[in-house]
Amino acid sequence: ASAARRLQKVTEAEINELAMKARFHVEVKTSEDEASWSATGLDSVAYLISTNPGEPLNPVEKIASGGELSRVMLALKASVEAGQTRSNGNGKPKRSTSQRTLVFDEIDTGIGGGAAEAVGKKLKILGAHNQVLCVTHLPQIASFADHHLLIEKRESSGRTRIHICQLNAQQRTEEVARMLSGAKLTEASLKHAEQMLKANA
Repeated sequence: ASAARRLQKVTEAEINELAMKARFHVEVKTSEDEASWSATGLDSVAYLISTNPGEPLNPVEKIASGGELSRVMLALKASVEAGQTRSNGNGKPKRSTSQRTLVFDEIDTGIGGGAAEAVGKKLKILGAHNQVLCVTHLPQIASFADHHLLIEKRESSGRTRIHICQLNAQQRTEEVARMLSGAKLTEASLKHAEQMLKANA
């Protein structure tokens, strides 16, 4: 129960940092029916959320939109990362030396603008102590990356193949500009891309 309360508190704070004013609750129910006990234990855990003021808490999977689900997932992973920091006995935090790989596949679903920028910032923070792999279509998120890989589908000999290449600085600016304005590059989109990459480096 104490672990659930800690997770609840940290996750709610993380969610609010992702441009989403919400209440978050971790509900733990312990079953006394031995027939329901399994290898995963005798507790059932539910994540409840209220995404609008005055609305009751409900299961995340029932009321959250695609964009909200993406941010809740990111907030939970960020909360687990925060839990990796532990005391070294002197009252000062000590981070685990083990590095993890976190994969976010299209975490930008259903978001844009300020929310996308908030997600990009959070991913960069996670990337300071972990390897973060993120598939995104949004320039606000891509501009925070340390390395930018372009993934394309190409048809060859009647088959579809995936081509991946790492972009250099100029190619990256052009790709972010395309993400901003479409296939046709313009002077304005290139300038905007340069500014975005510089600001988020």
